[in-house]
Amino acid sequence: MAPPTEVISPTDGHPRKWQILTIMCGCLVLVVAGVSSLNLAIPSIIAALQPSATETLWIVDSYALVFAGLLLPAGALGDRYGRKGALLVGLGIFIAGALSSAWSGDPTQLIIARGSMGIGAALIMPATLSIIVSVFPVLEKPKAIAVWAGFAGAGAAIGIVGGGLLLEYFWWGSVFFINVPIALAAAGFIAVRVPTSKDENETPFDPVGSVLSIAGLGSLVYAIIEGGEVGWAEGSTIAWFVASAILLAAWVQWERRARHPMLDPALFRRLPFSLGSVALISGFAVMFGMFFILTQYFQFAQGHSPLAAGVRTLPFAATMVIVSPRSPLVTARIGARGAMTLGLIFQATGFFVLAQLEVDSPYILAAVGLVLAATGMGLLMPPASAAIVSSVPPSKAGVGSAWNDATREVGGALGIAVLGTLLSTGYRTSVQDTTAGLPPELADLAEEGIGGAFRVAAEAGTPELADAARNAFVDGLSLAYLVGSGVGVAAAVLVAARYPR
Repeated sequence: MAPPTEVISPTDGHPRKWQILTIMCGCLVLVVAGVSSLNLAIPSIIAALQPSATETLWIVDSYALVFAGLLLPAGALGDRYGRKGALLVGLGIFIAGALSSAWSGDPTQLIIARGSMGIGAALIMPATLSIIVSVFPVLEKPKAIAVWAGFAGAGAAIGIVGGGLLLEYFWWGSVFFINVPIALAAAGFIAVRVPTSKDENETPFDPVGSVLSIAGLGSLVYAIIEGGEVGWAEGSTIAWFVASAILLAAWVQWERRARHPMLDPALFRRLPFSLGSVALISGFAVMFGMFFILTQYFQFAQGHSPLAAGVRTLPFAATMVIVSPRSPLVTARIGARGAMTLGLIFQATGFFVLAQLEVDSPYILAAVGLVLAATGMGLLMPPASAAIVSSVPPSKAGVGSAWNDATREVGGALGIAVLGTLLSTGYRTSVQDTTAGLPPELADLAEEGIGGAFRVAAEAGTPELADAARNAFVDGLSLAYLVGSGVGVAAAVLVAARYPR
């Protein structure tokens, strides 16, 4: 509850609601940027710590795997014991993990430290939205959620730009250390200026449901990661998908029978909740896949530095911050169904434009694609997030926010894995004509990715291979982005046909 001297008015909300919104958005950007900034730092980490290919994969994925698996229980803990407390504990864990990551001496330490940051992120992210919902009055909640959603989308681009700037002047660990002073400042403000809130009914915690959700969502994300790395038809990938299906089915059955379920499965029969989830999963899948490919395009295909590559993604962040707060006005005029459908169409159009990129394309083409895709996300995210959060009772705001966040993490992992696979497939098919005359071990390295092709070209003195690799990368990019555009169109058709007026 808020302190007795700070009454949260039903019509005006908390007196410091806009300050609280600002600091919650700052905490949110910390969590989202934790993924994108690392992707930019991977080449520097490989040079410093020399991880194996498997270790490199888990340096990237340990954070997302732990984060996604713990979101629902973390949200439930905030509801039961206090969302402000969950946020502060999460920031403390995040700070400790960032410090350990920044000064990791070997790949194993970095993997463990990144996983611990995922624990902190799982406590932070749902608490930010549930606190915002608790301090704003009903009429202003859509606008507040829209601002939060804008920074949720812009955080990836902000992380890329910030990471590029840090890597230009400091060591690889700076992309983690920068989180520490920001998180400390946020924790200080939260401790003294943010009211607490929790489930006033003090609903008992659901330990069995929590364990099943951790195992089910964790297995699903792991299966997606495995599919992107070793192949979707491999036995290990199929086994993990089967395991996730069994565990999630067991979770649904438990929640249906539990006296105090963590998340009522009946919510998925409500079209606003289920279609809002589908829209966010598809939107974030193609968005994360977009950044994963586009930062490589700017660096490998066009030869820009990490900082220059990051700066070139700024139109996305700027557009998100501008469009998202205006999404409630669009929603009020054409409805949530119309706003979400329009957003998905804009995003699909942006991906179609990006699919036209060539090695020597002028930057304006990429900028137009980024602005269109960001406009789509800015229109889509606020009504989809509001549909999910408003479907759960106020006492379950933390769990509702956690599910809203889980759709982003599952979508992000799926997008990077699927679009990354399409990129590799298109690249490998195109580059094989050039590698046919190379020794088998060099051909395999060149076909593995554009970075390997550059190394082979340098060692063998064959600059034509590097040129062929750039063109092959663009072929793979076009394939991935065209499929991403198709996903947006399919989601738009589904929402337009099924979402209630």
